[in-house]
Amino acid sequence: SSPSRPSPLGLTTGSWRLRDSGMSPLLLQLLLLLSPPLESGAQNDTEPIILEGKCLVVCDSTPSSEPAGSALGMSVRSGSGRVAFSASRQTNHEPTDMSNRTMIIYFDNILVNVGTHFDQESSVFVAPRRGVYSFNFHVVKAYNRQTIQVSLMVNGWPMISAFAGDQDVTREAATNAGLVILEKGDKAYLRLERGNLMGGWKYSTFSGFLVFPL
Repeated sequence: SSPSRPSPLGLTTGSWRLRDSGMSPLLLQLLLLLSPPLESGAQNDTEPIILEGKCLVVCDSTPSSEPAGSALGMSVRSGSGRVAFSASRQTNHEPTDMSNRTMIIYFDNILVNVGTHFDQESSVFVAPRRGVYSFNFHVVKAYNRQTIQVSLMVNGWPMISAFAGDQDVTREAATNAGLVILEKGDKAYLRLERGNLMGGWKYSTFSGFLVFPL
């Protein structure tokens, strides 16, 4: 059993023994009724709180930096914000007239499109929220002796690039990956900055996902 806890009024919780305090028995009985019940020894102050539904609780060790109204350094965000896509090239067709004009690298097969934020027709990913996103690409040039440069573009600006320029192989890939902070509505896609894909780019892939929102 849990140890007895002394009371300043001459009471001892746990065993509920009475000491002579000069009070009348009726007053002592009333104090016993008003005393808080003894908590179970199995109760733990660090017992986790179970939250039901789609939510994400984020605790910050520096609550003073939180906006007004978050004195505990805690914010609740939607748990349905999963964002991920992966697209590949299944055919080895040469670029269309549109591809030659825009130099955007198009993908004809969607492997994953959680949240449907990757548009297959334009091969452009549109960020649904502000956050840190991870992107990687693997663009294969086939039977092409030219050097190619592929860049991950965000709103028309190159963020990371990769090169493939070996003239003695039939297939070579320009590959790179990185983390990028995107604002809501930002557009990310792959662009051919140098060379051409006239031999096709079958087996190429383009993938990305939301690491965490900001």
